[in-house]
Amino acid sequence: MKQKWALITGASSGIGAATAKKLAEHGFNLILTGRRKDRLEELAHSLKAGEVVLANFDLLKPSEIEKFCTGHEAYLKKLDVLVNNAGLAKGSELLDQGQLKDWDVMLDTNVRALLHITRAVLPFMVARQEGHIVNMGSVAGRWVYPGGAIYCATKHAVRAFSEGLRMDLLGKNIRVTNIEPGMVNTEFSKVRFDSQAKADAVYEGMTPLSAEDIAETIVWSIARPAHVNIQEIIIYPTAQAHVGMVHRSK
Repeated sequence: MKQKWALITGASSGIGAATAKKLAEHGFNLILTGRRKDRLEELAHSLKAGEVVLANFDLLKPSEIEKFCTGHEAYLKKLDVLVNNAGLAKGSELLDQGQLKDWDVMLDTNVRALLHITRAVLPFMVARQEGHIVNMGSVAGRWVYPGGAIYCATKHAVRAFSEGLRMDLLGKNIRVTNIEPGMVNTEFSKVRFDSQAKADAVYEGMTPLSAEDIAETIVWSIARPAHVNIQEIIIYPTAQAHVGMVHRSK
């Protein structure tokens, strides 16, 4: 049985790092990307995998994606899974008070970078007529909330892209899965609010999902038989019934 290869973007923390650990446990070779080299190296040292390749570059720069693909072509020719995990939210202001720089960061990271890395890697899978692309969406890709219009728009784009990609790849034996979590306790809220105190308040009095919960879901989707495509999974913590509807203990 051949050893499979997976490429994970945004692997330096959170869901990306947890997914790397789970896939390593299942015998995957890994290509891990991220901007924080020290975090990637620390993660690589903790993994029990056959082979781990680190690629420290900025997904927001198409030229660096091209350079990455050129320099790692031998690995990409063997690629079985692409996990498009890199993404973020910035700010929660209402639209008339929103910061344009925050909007640009979200659009560039959550949409453009995802499109660019997928386009760059896809020809390798098409050539082999085999592969699986897992996109990290969100419940925000289905339902919108005040102060989240731009972030929600980016995740709606991820959902639409996943649907369109699946259609365009019909007959090429490449699966596409969109994972759509609710509240997950990672660095997400700290990055969004630029405050650990505000981040902690988001999850106060309730039990959110963990990065490991989502990683297990991703690995389960990948592990289905080749003729089974898990198109999308919405996953909430039990304490969250809907976007903005959370039960908190007193």
